[in-house]
Amino acid sequence: MNGSVRINAVNEDGETFTDDLSAGDVWFFPAGIPHSIQAGPTGVEFLLVFDEGSFSEDNTFLLSELFARNPKSVLAKDLRVDISALDHIPQDQLYIFNGSAYPANVSDPLNNITGPAGVIPNSKGYSYHFSEQAPYEVPGGSVKILDTQTFPAAFDFAVGLFTIKPGAMRELHWHTTSDEWDFILSGQGRLTLFQAPQASRTFDFHAGDVGYVPVVTAHYLENTGTEDLVYLEVLQAPIYNDVSVAQWLGLTPKQVVKEHLGFSDDTLNRLPKIKPFILPGDTDLGQTNFTSEAE
Repeated sequence: MNGSVRINAVNEDGETFTDDLSAGDVWFFPAGIPHSIQAGPTGVEFLLVFDEGSFSEDNTFLLSELFARNPKSVLAKDLRVDISALDHIPQDQLYIFNGSAYPANVSDPLNNITGPAGVIPNSKGYSYHFSEQAPYEVPGGSVKILDTQTFPAAFDFAVGLFTIKPGAMRELHWHTTSDEWDFILSGQGRLTLFQAPQASRTFDFHAGDVGYVPVVTAHYLENTGTEDLVYLEVLQAPIYNDVSVAQWLGLTPKQVVKEHLGFSDDTLNRLPKIKPFILPGDTDLGQTNFTSEAE
């Protein structure tokens, strides 16, 4: 979210991985892969997302506790050292703790150790420089999509980073294979969800808030503030997917739509055939006529 960080990891084959990341970048560690996360000179703030709602940070597998919970004689035998080498190991967990600055050069041998197995290839790397990805610009804002097509290591993880301009809204849509989990980074917004057959509810969100939408539940997210609404839309799916209500109607025979909704021919002709993602609007939320917008 801000600052910088250096990550290190070792996989089952003894291959190593080191990378420096900045605000907007992403890393993904599969369960069980040992790793370290070191803050840069100005510190770092990041958001952790897990694939189990019951996960607790108290269950984190910590190196310090691994050593504290095993006999020193066993540790000495395992590391091939004299037991006195373990005199100063911590007696309690080290989860977030003070440390020394890492070398500025990411290739410094003190911080980037490579064994006989070599390094993890980029195609299987544990990080993705999301901050460098060009956004898809549309009227009303922009979106950046990350899933296994761009970041193969994140095998069951997809995210859309949305920027919604004041008065604009993330279009009415739903997801076909996953619940949606939202984290509001900045700004404020309003979300209404509809769950069949007749349940709906509206929520207001501000920076730091979290939203949850069950799978195949229609919803939108409207910017109700005076600054950009920026948020993460996280799915537990290998490929980011959604169904656009407007596009669905635009690609459905006009007779079917007309007989369902009573639309005029002019309204039917305005329905899009390309997914809008974001729709522009007016900061005056009382505005209800959008026919002047280009088709």
